[in-house]
Amino acid sequence: MEPAALVQGASRGIGLALVQELLAAGAHARIFATCRNPEKAEQLRALADAHPRLALVRLDVTREEEIAEAARIVRDEAGRLDLLINAAGLLHDAAGVGPEKRLEAISGEILQRVFEVNAFGPLLVTKHFYPLLKHEGRAVLANISARVGSIGDNRLGGWYGYRGAKAAQNMFTRTAAIELARRAPNAVVVAIHPGTVDTDLSKPFQRSVRPEKLFDPRLAARQILSVLDGLTPQASGSFYAWDGSSIPW
Repeated sequence: MEPAALVQGASRGIGLALVQELLAAGAHARIFATCRNPEKAEQLRALADAHPRLALVRLDVTREEEIAEAARIVRDEAGRLDLLINAAGLLHDAAGVGPEKRLEAISGEILQRVFEVNAFGPLLVTKHFYPLLKHEGRAVLANISARVGSIGDNRLGGWYGYRGAKAAQNMFTRTAAIELARRAPNAVVVAIHPGTVDTDLSKPFQRSVRPEKLFDPRLAARQILSVLDGLTPQASGSFYAWDGSSIPW
């Protein structure tokens, strides 16, 4: 079977840039890009119109039935995956989600939403898609994480929901890597921190970022793919930064 890749959360930001870089690289005969509303993802639709090997698939990570249906579609069309990247993330939105600076700002409803997207979603994607990673070739499952999800690296506090959700995502990644080492021994399962990328997610918090540390999305995508390209199954269960360095859990 021909190589296939999937980017979950591909309508904008890092996810969209990853799709663009995968198309430019040409290493995958089939590329699947998922998002909640493909019909409204204008940039993705334009890419699909220009590249017949790109297929758009509906997938909302907060709806398990959509995840299962997306996995069925990809299985029927490609039979396997060589690369799966979970890129969807939620830090803030117009509905009131945002980083909490004090305990008084914590909301149970908002915590639930942040965990659904950043932690539960990637794990449910892993649950339904991992059979497509079980083949004789090398396969990579990468979860876009964040350095603020590192417990060992937490020196500033705050951001309770996002930190906690990314820490949970990291634990899920590590745990899945241990299981898949037995069930899909050629799979590499990792968490990766892209750095601070010039996207809508980071825009309200870019003021203190040095210009050389604020990455263009396409550059960030190339850096992520470069790290993933160099990993072997022995690296499974690790947490990497955009430059290939290890991050403490």
